[in-house]
Amino acid sequence: MAEVIEMGKISARGQIAIPAEIRREMDLQEGQRVLFVLENDTLMIKKITSQTFSQITKPLKEAMKKTNLQEKDVPELLQQFRKSKKK
Repeated sequence: MAEVIEMGKISARGQIAIPAEIRREMDLQEGQRVLFVLENDTLMIKKITSQTFSQITKPLKEAMKKTNLQEKDVPELLQQFRKSKKK
């Protein structure tokens, strides 16, 4: 894959448009999911395929088996976590 460097702009709603050349190079389609990875001051966006999604979720599914946590509990836990971070 060729190196492509483009600049974007964040909208008032926090949205970023991925430049057309990058979308074409990565074959990103409307509605496709991407993964955001933040490390220090670097934000990476990774294309998610069914294979990468299963790789990402495998450790989470294994951890869930060791607890009584169920998938339906996750949204409430996320809300609690976000509230605790705002304090």
